[in-house]
Amino acid sequence: MFFFLLIMTFAIAAGVAYLVIRLFHKSVTTILNRVLKDEISIVWWRYLVFALYVVGISGGVRIWELEKYITPRLEETESIVLTTERWVLEIYRTIIGTLQSLAWVLLVFFVAALIAFVIVKVRETGSQNRESHLA
Repeated sequence: MFFFLLIMTFAIAAGVAYLVIRLFHKSVTTILNRVLKDEISIVWWRYLVFALYVVGISGGVRIWELEKYITPRLEETESIVLTTERWVLEIYRTIIGTLQSLAWVLLVFFVAALIAFVIVKVRETGSQNRESHLA
């Protein structure tokens, strides 16, 4: 039963990560194309997708929490039993953990993208001002 729970939490976390990546695909690629203006934006998108999957799955599949189902407790002789209620709770924790981890990664990305966008705008404005003074 434990292995099935582990596989299910992994599959759910991967599915949630996939949905979030699909949801943010257009906005992230638009930002990367605007800031980088080169084919390297594709490489950055691939890396961000990889990072989102890794962080999302590791945030959703909490091994240290799942260990309680196979490790006996000190006061008890048996480990915790996987009931229907615990299954629902673990699935909920997986979804929330995945979303929380992905939200942090995307927040960091969008803050960095905002800073990069401001730098690009300042450079564009500076080059336009220089061109207008030369003309």
